Amino acid sequence: MSPTPTPGSGRISRRTLLRATTTTAGALATAAALSEPGPPAEAAAGFVKGVDISWVPQMEAHGYSWKNASGQPQDLLTILKGYGITAVRLRTFVNPSADPANGHCSINEVAAFAKRVEAAGMSIMLDYMFGDTWNSVGVQNPPAAWKSLGYSQMVTAMSAYVNQTMTVMRNNDVLPTWVQIGNEINSGICRPVGSVSSPAQMTGLLNAAYTQVKAVSPGTVVCVHLAQPQNYDVMTTFFSRYAANGGKWDMSVFSSYGSADYAPGIVANMRKISAAYGKPFLQSEFGGRGDRASTTRAALVAYIKALKANGGQGIFYWEPACMSPFTGYDMGAWDSATQRPTVIMDGFTQA
Repeated sequence: MSPTPTPGSGRISRRTLLRATTTTAGALATAAALSEPGPPAEAAAGFVKGVDISWVPQMEAHGYSWKNASGQPQDLLTILKGYGITAVRLRTFVNPSADPANGHCSINEVAAFAKRVEAAGMSIMLDYMFGDTWNSVGVQNPPAAWKSLGYSQMVTAMSAYVNQTMTVMRNNDVLPTWVQIGNEINSGICRPVGSVSSPAQMTGLLNAAYTQVKAVSPGTVVCVHLAQPQNYDVMTTFFSRYAANGGKWDMSVFSSYGSADYAPGIVANMRKISAAYGKPFLQSEFGGRGDRASTTRAALVAYIKALKANGGQGIFYWEPACMSPFTGYDMGAWDSATQRPTVIMDGFTQA
């Protein structure tokens, strides 16, 4: 094993746990109070418990392996299934570098790993980054090959890329149950062309992606993914502009790394914005500090309970299997020294 770089600082710093402020607490309480009644709570059997483990193939290539809670070496997917995990999210970059932690995840690599996931009996969520490396709430850079394209050219490139990559998934018999068309796209995609401040162009690009996903796999659920649903005005800005310009999507999905105390209010915001547009919702990213495992476990339990109570369809933990020194990301759920899962994973079985 050899140390590898960590993802971009924006990817890590934005996951700082929510800290209480009177304004934030009040806003969340107001949102919860104003929310329309949600659908009935999901039955436990129908609630998706998922993980994003996109780093795993490269971790394995660098000699990493995993043990179960008893300290026995075991296939990671088997361990995860023991915690009730039924779905795996995998990101894909357009033209990634060979950097183990910040690159890879080409569609062919994703399809190869997805075959293992499928063989394990788990569902797949495909997360289009629409970049050559990380895109997240604060960064939405187009792939280098698209950088100089105008809007109409970028729509053509987007259509061709999504069709080609979805076809790779189909040819490998690993069509995803869900597809995210973009990752934490609060500010738009492929900026500046697809910025939220140019909503018609943003919508045109996303609709091109939606159309091509459906052309290859009509039954796949196409998701729009936003971060930080505690910032309700940001959610409203995006969705109102997207809907007004004819935006197409089947499900709203959200990232939230807040503490247990704020889970009910944050989930209420998810429900409220989703209900406004008649869409189901789930939480496609959750995480918490690995060195505060009991606190993170409590937050995971709180989110699952709040999601079930509000009709949310599931939750995905972002990269629980990561370990150092492969990455310095500190919100994994495995102990790097022992290769065993921490008590964080118990949260999946306690709610």
